[in-house]
Amino acid sequence: MELLVAYQDDPAGHNMAKFLSKEMTKDGDVFRGKFYDLLIIPTPAISADWLEEKYDYDGFIFLSKHAAESGVLALTCHSTGNFSDAKFGGNDRQVAIPKPDFQKTYLQTLMKNQSKFSEFQITIEATHHGPTALKKPSIFVEIGTTEKQWTDESLCHSVAKLVHKVLSEPIKEHPVAICFGGTHYPSKFTSELLDGKYALGTVIPKHALDDLDEELFSHIITQNNMAKFALLDWRGLGTNKQKVLELLKSTDLEVIRL
Repeated sequence: MELLVAYQDDPAGHNMAKFLSKEMTKDGDVFRGKFYDLLIIPTPAISADWLEEKYDYDGFIFLSKHAAESGVLALTCHSTGNFSDAKFGGNDRQVAIPKPDFQKTYLQTLMKNQSKFSEFQITIEATHHGPTALKKPSIFVEIGTTEKQWTDESLCHSVAKLVHKVLSEPIKEHPVAICFGGTHYPSKFTSELLDGKYALGTVIPKHALDDLDEELFSHIITQNNMAKFALLDWRGLGTNKQKVLELLKSTDLEVIRL
């Protein structure tokens, strides 16, 4: 059973949770459902490393707002982690266990319903922010990009319906890849997720490769033990291309250049 989690002061997350909870039964602080449970928390989702102290679930899906200085409207889904200092929740140099198959199925479902979200970019983001310490897989589902979208109940309900659809049907398994290179909004990896055969684990963008050393790399491999492949944005590796290739030689991952 999965637990959906929303922060009470996050308008987008709270609007999604409010819609989904209508069909659920309140049991203490948890809304119980047939396919998943739901929890509205009093503290920010990016700092919810404490969840497993109170709640035992197979995984955690965070419903959240998405903000970007560009103002570009986006519906995103991404794994969490910090490659250097933890500026936005979680711990320094720690990545969470991702949920690759949910992410792929959810993003493909979004794309199939793109006509409802024609103004929005449908994209993954590189791995960033907390929480990072949960021992079960977790992922963020986000609605961007400004207060107007976060408070748009119709939009939030439409996205929540798709989350429900994905979780109420069997989720197919796919070969999983860890991703290296590219930008924060990695177009090559998003295209692979939408149209290719791979589901994606941790996504380490070009700007974070400077922080990658043997210790952090080993930790990422451990957290992505479901992965059998490494996808490289070949032109998006920058000056760290050789370092990434050398680190990958120590693994059994099949390396694929994009």
